Amino acid sequence: MEPVKLGVIGCGVIGSSHLRTAVNSPLINLVAAADLIEENRQRAVEQFQPKKIYSSSSDLLDNEEIEAVVLAFPTQYRTQVALEAFSRGKHVLTEKPVAINTNQVREMIVARGNLIAGCCSSRNRFHKSAQVATEFIQNGGLGDLRVVRCRAIVAAGERPTTPRPAWRLIKALNGGGILVNWGCYDLDYLLGITGWTLKPETVFAQTWTVPSSFESHVAPGSDAETYYLATVRCQGGIILSMERGEFMTAQSESDWQVIGSKGSLKLKMTDSNPQSIIHDSTTTEKGVISKPFWNPEDNSTTTHVGGPLVDFATAIREERQPLTSLEQSLVVQEITDAIYTSAAQGAAVEVN
Repeated sequence: MEPVKLGVIGCGVIGSSHLRTAVNSPLINLVAAADLIEENRQRAVEQFQPKKIYSSSSDLLDNEEIEAVVLAFPTQYRTQVALEAFSRGKHVLTEKPVAINTNQVREMIVARGNLIAGCCSSRNRFHKSAQVATEFIQNGGLGDLRVVRCRAIVAAGERPTTPRPAWRLIKALNGGGILVNWGCYDLDYLLGITGWTLKPETVFAQTWTVPSSFESHVAPGSDAETYYLATVRCQGGIILSMERGEFMTAQSESDWQVIGSKGSLKLKMTDSNPQSIIHDSTTTEKGVISKPFWNPEDNSTTTHVGGPLVDFATAIREERQPLTSLEQSLVVQEITDAIYTSAAQGAAVEVN
């Protein structure tokens, strides 16, 4: 397969990760990188040696050799650059969250046309455990789905000694806080392993900002949430329950579960401890029987090395959309927007 000629816009922490994947993949030819910050450009040249380095996205997009771009910079600017990239005939992979709101996602879908585009919120579904769980659920192993949930709580640590990044918890820069920083991963993972069959109808949610005792842990002026809790009622009475918090006044814990009429799965979003994935099967005679679900030494299941970027390059050559397309990203964003609206109104809201 001919390598995809790629440009990476944004050479910070996550952009550097994409650059590293690009130079190590035979499916990708790194043509250029761009960043507004000189220090980031210098580091990209030293570490990854792109053929061209630019100080603006427009200059990179003018390079006719480039077929596709990765957008790895703050959310507030990405839609505008994505639209410009589509107008130049370039495929687009955007970092998460996909956009500030659903209207921006719809704009991108219209502008994409026949090009390939997706979002990196799919990142955790490239783990082997996610692939195994997806196949099991979609083959009816749990029966009719009833509850799909996650609870991920991270206790506050010691007061930081280095400046906190402003974009993480300032709405104007990022569109939100923990919900868009991590909730998009949670939603993509749970919607993805259930085959995108959940059709959200109603959302009831609440958000909270950082507790006063931990204000020193975040950047000055932070106004976005550090904790949210949401209940999403989907078609058929299926409940999607989401809870995630950081800088919490509670001990850390993580609980992921998919419950059906025939059994349930307890799992993690990563492969950090694959044997913790538990299948609760049922029989009339013996009730619920719990046992490890997946053997990590099982070579029959493979993972996609390189994750979203390599999948994106492969999708271009195979003329298909990536693991998480813009249409699927729109569902994630619709739920996200509904959570914020419900929290602001103090009432349940319908999902468009």
